[in-house]
Amino acid sequence: MERVEMPEEERQSGHVLPTSLEPDSLKKSYWGFLATGVVGGALVTLYAVATPFITPALRKVCLPFVPATSKQIENVVKMLRHRRGPLVDIGSGDGRIVIAAAKEGFRAVGYELNPWLVWYSRYRAWREGVQGSAKFYISDLWKVTFEQYSNVVIFGVPQMMPQLERKLERELDDGARVIACRFPFPHWTPNHTTGEGIDTVWAYDMGACRARGGRPDREDRPVEL
Repeated sequence: MERVEMPEEERQSGHVLPTSLEPDSLKKSYWGFLATGVVGGALVTLYAVATPFITPALRKVCLPFVPATSKQIENVVKMLRHRRGPLVDIGSGDGRIVIAAAKEGFRAVGYELNPWLVWYSRYRAWREGVQGSAKFYISDLWKVTFEQYSNVVIFGVPQMMPQLERKLERELDDGARVIACRFPFPHWTPNHTTGEGIDTVWAYDMGACRARGGRPDREDRPVEL
């Protein structure tokens, strides 16, 4: 076999063309781009999923998502016995209260700021067969008017209860009932109370609350969000 001689200038320089390295370089570039794409996609997905949960927490007054216990739901349903008219759950979370009310025959609506929870609630309502009477909307509770509802359920936090108390007092009819879970309203006197500890539920009939009066007359300053 004829021997191929290396050119003189290449022998003198000691340089050999790295032809065998070219496929490896291409492979490294490919995997580098792939890894960058995977990591970037994961970060975008994480941001999209986490943002609806984190953003409300940055507000000065917000409703954290804490799922209702089965006992809390039972106590709420107890406070709705013999009641009629549409129902709203303020900060409806994963839709448990709204779905339970729909099963009791109410036309129930939930307002929730977190879109992931709203979509999941709609799926649960469809799975439970009450999608016709259980509706969920993405909305800030401070931007919704509740005058059309006869029954209001709220799983609140102490910081928001005074402002919400004034908002509901302005908007609800005398025949409306407000059901508070976990924390009572600061100035209203409940007509009915059931449960204990974190499962305590307070029911306030608006006509009775207005008749009792006695709430300090304070300037109605909006909660800073």
